Amino acid sequence: MPQAPRDLLLSLFRAALSVVDPMQAVPKHLPPPPKGRTIVVGAGKASAAMAAAVERHWRGPLEGLVVTRYGHGAPCRQIEVVEASHPVPDERGRDAARRILEKVQGLTPDDLVLCLISGGGSALLSLPAPDITLADKQAMNKALLKYGVTIAEMNCVRKHMSAIKGGRLAAAAYPAELVTLLISDVPGDDPSVVASGPTVPDPTSFADALAVIEKYRITEAPAVTERFRRGQDETPKPGDPRFARARTIMIARPQDALEAAAKAARASGIAPMILGDSIEGEARDVALVHAGIARQVARHGQPGEPPLVLLSGGETTVTVRGQGRGGRNAEFLLALAVALDGHPGIHAIACDTDGIDGTEDNAGALMAPDSLARGWAKGVNAKALLANNDGYGFFEALGDLVKTGPTLTNVNDFRAILIEKRR
Repeated sequence: MPQAPRDLLLSLFRAALSVVDPMQAVPKHLPPPPKGRTIVVGAGKASAAMAAAVERHWRGPLEGLVVTRYGHGAPCRQIEVVEASHPVPDERGRDAARRILEKVQGLTPDDLVLCLISGGGSALLSLPAPDITLADKQAMNKALLKYGVTIAEMNCVRKHMSAIKGGRLAAAAYPAELVTLLISDVPGDDPSVVASGPTVPDPTSFADALAVIEKYRITEAPAVTERFRRGQDETPKPGDPRFARARTIMIARPQDALEAAAKAARASGIAPMILGDSIEGEARDVALVHAGIARQVARHGQPGEPPLVLLSGGETTVTVRGQGRGGRNAEFLLALAVALDGHPGIHAIACDTDGIDGTEDNAGALMAPDSLARGWAKGVNAKALLANNDGYGFFEALGDLVKTGPTLTNVNDFRAILIEKRR
């Protein structure tokens, strides 16, 4: 292998990021300018970078507003960029969402609304429904994160707390033409789930949202639960005529990132195997399955002969029981290291493609066969830190955190496990 394992894994991550960069993905999907006005709105961790790409390649006048996470802004001249809180919403996100809703109202059939949506948009479009408050939404979002709710369940709840999500933005924009450019960060690439689907019909109901609350026994936001029980003012559904002039274009997906990494692996003489782009579950449970597959490759050359790299994406969850630091990718890698227990010849990287693993300052981390031994040498007990949800602390002690800063894109988790050639 010409490259050191660490360098190879980092190069695969860079290849994955490059193909889903908004500057690469946006221009080829822009619609023609309309007869009337062009209003650009959007939300998500990539929305500012998407807006910058629109400005660079658009011919004609435009105006608008997008909201992104703090630190994820990009310079724009005609489109206003607002930064707000994620994953727990704040007043800036609420106010930006209200202004976005106002900007698309009162338009004509000659006008175009170009909507730029990416992962993270749900928390950033934090305009609450009339019968609940921002404090209610904040309490519910914290609970959803705490109890390890899946992204689809989380966004079902968020839609039914919102005055703008779950198709309500599209309803407000009618009768203007509405084109949504979408960067998917969700398993299955369902447009109604990405950022809680502000511009697409909502197939879920108040009853579905209430079922999520009851499933996880969430009691932190009683006003939200009561809203779900009343079930009034349902989100727009498939077949609603207000979607007649709306279309959605998926411009980047988790699968695109994995295929780019696979291409880079082949160029380096490593066989790639994509396990899936929509893997969900507890991070430590997903790690156990990945460890089992990696061991089978290393020991028996099945389902492929090493050198081989296992690639996967999706969004794992973490049920927080400890007091440590670390997002789902650090937790995955620490659980993987514990499960492999120093197995020779197996290296791994796990990172969030937005550059932020959970709420920390790292994208993820790197794992090597000697990670546990190096931890012990520094007085760091991997199993104890895993029990404390402190993957960040473990890999920080080893100097193996991956820090990219905000990448200005987001197709969710990226994982690569390299199994070296058997000796």
